[in-house]
Amino acid sequence: MKQTLTKKMWRETGSAYLFLSPALFVLLLFIIGPIVFAVFLAFHKVQLLGATSFEFVGFDNFTRIANDTRAKIALWNTLKYVVIVVPCQTILALVLAATLNAGLKGERFFRIVYFLPTLTSSAVLTLIFMWMYNQNGLINHVLEAVGLPTYNWLGDPDVALNAIMIMNIWSTAPYFMVIYLAALQDIPDSLYEAAELDGANAWQKFWHVTVPYLRPVTSFVVIMGLIGTFQLFDQSYIFSAGSGGPNNSTLTVVLLIYQYAFKMLGTMGYAAALAFALAIIILIATLLQRKLSKEESLY
Repeated sequence: MKQTLTKKMWRETGSAYLFLSPALFVLLLFIIGPIVFAVFLAFHKVQLLGATSFEFVGFDNFTRIANDTRAKIALWNTLKYVVIVVPCQTILALVLAATLNAGLKGERFFRIVYFLPTLTSSAVLTLIFMWMYNQNGLINHVLEAVGLPTYNWLGDPDVALNAIMIMNIWSTAPYFMVIYLAALQDIPDSLYEAAELDGANAWQKFWHVTVPYLRPVTSFVVIMGLIGTFQLFDQSYIFSAGSGGPNNSTLTVVLLIYQYAFKMLGTMGYAAALAFALAIIILIATLLQRKLSKEESLY
């Protein structure tokens, strides 16, 4: 009897893995395999053109990061971008969601309008904003019309990264707005009714009922925002034509990895080391955020 059960268990396990094999093959080929190969490259000096060679260099690629001025600039730009964009897009998403959830007239229309930036390609949005950021473009004309100073959005190193930040906050907040909106509609009305009985006004209900209840959702939004902002590449690439300029002001870590991997010979291993270091930074930032946010579920 026991032997029969064992055979049946092995047969069921084999059948399960047989059905899982296509997904496991894709996972191994396109996710796990490239990750393992990238870690392998990070510890080697790689030559991929002509005669392919892999020379083991240990931690030399990682120690090189500490002495790379452009890597420090890219990391600083990326950190500054993350620190500003993630809170702004999170707050804006929550405000937009709360506004749409208030039952105002034309709510469906505004939902569509607010969500439109998310439906547009990132490259197309960047090109549109580059046209708007032109010195004779729409934004400078508006600023000039209301008596505010105009800027060289694309050519001034002090302004270029801020221009990308503004564009990304505007384009990513609607995506997180939808997540917040779904969570807001799940809050029991009894909580607001109890708050009203205690004499709470609209702001107090929002701050003491809505915000605490949405804490798990905010944790998810912040984590996704951290991952996305640390991986900023396409907007910076298009804005600067791949250079990270002006004067490295829009150079990000992912753009630097691209430059070392595909524009410079013999630095593929160093690019892999940079990518590995960035993955560690994202992991640490995510774990810290989860540690600070103790709520893991809505209930």
